[in-house]
Amino acid sequence: MSTVELNHLSAAAPQIPALKHATIDGMGAYHALVAEAERDHEAFWARLAREHLEWRRPFTKVLNDANAPFYQWFEDGELNASYNCLDRNLANGLADKTAIVFEADDGKVTRVTYQELYHRVCRLANALRARGVKKGDRVVIYMPMSVEGVAAMLACARIGAPHSVVFGGFSAKSLHERMVDVGAVAVMTADEQVRAGKTLPLKTIVDEALAMGGAEAVKTVVIYRRTGGRIPWIAGRDAWLHELERNQPDTCEPEWVGAEHPLFVLYTSGSTGAPKGVQHSTGGYLLWAALTMKWTFDIKPADVFWCTADIGWITGHTYICYGPTAVGATQVASSTPRRPPSGLSSRPPTLMALCIRAAST
Repeated sequence: MSTVELNHLSAAAPQIPALKHATIDGMGAYHALVAEAERDHEAFWARLAREHLEWRRPFTKVLNDANAPFYQWFEDGELNASYNCLDRNLANGLADKTAIVFEADDGKVTRVTYQELYHRVCRLANALRARGVKKGDRVVIYMPMSVEGVAAMLACARIGAPHSVVFGGFSAKSLHERMVDVGAVAVMTADEQVRAGKTLPLKTIVDEALAMGGAEAVKTVVIYRRTGGRIPWIAGRDAWLHELERNQPDTCEPEWVGAEHPLFVLYTSGSTGAPKGVQHSTGGYLLWAALTMKWTFDIKPADVFWCTADIGWITGHTYICYGPTAVGATQVASSTPRRPPSGLSSRPPTLMALCIRAAST
């Protein structure tokens, strides 16, 4: 497209009823935000951080640029991502609101409220602590799309253990590279995962990756029973998720961490070389996740949000795990949208059908 053509593009204005309740209700509001940031960017981000996040210890320094480009934001403040995504919603009267509508590969739908998700996360966080996982330890999550996968991420955040999610379709070699590089002390996985009707032996792949050497720091492998398929077992190291959680309290005091404490490390695909780990800090990342839910998606209390990504990607981190829960939204998540049965082409497309089912939440 030429420059001349670009200059003649026009924007379609949204309908007035939609504008009336929008978070940013037009270009005037947008330009006002831009102007505020240009006048004093530190004051701008300080205001937003205080309005949209809850701090255990309020920050007094907004930006430390002494070691640019390694900027530090809100560095003397303390918070916890899991607390902001769960406890705060309970305190705001959203305990009975649906947090996640999950549709599995076989069409089974699970609905989990914020209260239920909170208890799941707390039991898992307590279980990880009981296995010796502590603040600063790295945990690799190699799980299928599931409520348990989201709970695993939030449980790690709750105890201050940075997680590194590896997409559940990656090979043993790809998993091994990431476990070794991040210095994992624990791995969370499933017996198998099911995608588009096919099973993938996740636990067996974990065993193959650990057998390659270099990840001897891994002392715990937690397995979510997804299919009930037979799996190899190493006594003392391997543990079923449901058994670890069984006798754990359903409340868990969060580990308060500095705003620059790593929340997670996510690796590039490795298609152009060795995978590169990108570390995301707690305060700045969580603020941006919450703001984009409000600014970009204009999320409202009655909305049902759906991100079609996997938790193995940054979009899944931000718009399945942290973004929706940070703003108290109801979201849809799915394993793999199913193909409609053959000969039933008159049915709505599968993605549309999933949206229709979710709308009944």
